[in-house]
Amino acid sequence: MGDLNGKTALVTGSSRGIGRTIAQRLARDGALVAVHYNSDDTAAKETLESIRAAGGQAFALRAELGVPGDAADLFTAFDTELAAYGGEPGLDVLVNNAGTRFRARIDEATEEDFDRTIAVNVKAPFFLIQHGLRRMRDGGRIINVSSAVTRIAHPPQIAYSVAKGGLETLTRTLAKDLGERGITVNAIAPGYVETHVTEARTATPEGRAALAAYSVFNRLGSPADIADVAAFLASDDSRWITGQCIDVTGGSML
Repeated sequence: MGDLNGKTALVTGSSRGIGRTIAQRLARDGALVAVHYNSDDTAAKETLESIRAAGGQAFALRAELGVPGDAADLFTAFDTELAAYGGEPGLDVLVNNAGTRFRARIDEATEEDFDRTIAVNVKAPFFLIQHGLRRMRDGGRIINVSSAVTRIAHPPQIAYSVAKGGLETLTRTLAKDLGERGITVNAIAPGYVETHVTEARTATPEGRAALAAYSVFNRLGSPADIADVAAFLASDDSRWITGQCIDVTGGSML
């Protein structure tokens, strides 16, 4: 607690699920958190309220990702809202958590689906980092949320796998490029986590058991399992780790 006092963090896609829990954890550790969301005003408000109720600081940013100019628009809003909140200009932690996926094998995928997946999962983080670096202080942290699908072949999510593979390559390349500024760049690869994304597949005992069986612990991950690793990577404790993808799957498919 308190390791991130005086720091400012931006977490994309943080109105619910893993992103919400990461935002809550970074705020609990002392950061002023920009809670980005796409369209769900109610969920974003709930995230803000939960952070503030726990004594943390946060403000919301609404911006669509995967469209032309998305990164510039988001950071224009970031600068405006940060100033209105009274925060010091600049950024210390950028968490690229927002993502999208669709289920289709290669013979079923459309160009529109593929382009949307690449735009949100790879292009948006690329340019968010570009704009974020203009504001990021030396010694900052960039954390990209990848997926176990880069390690475990999953044909129904082939486009998503390709996109997350690109995100991990971006992570390694940037780590080398930004080392001279003391900025670390790492990725987190979750497995099956109990969020709105897995609701349909965990609606029955059989479905829940099937997903839990992937892990050596025979359970689904919780958002906190992922957020705790993100908090470590955001902290000074991770200063000697960069260019890595941390498997946070509970030993899935070992």
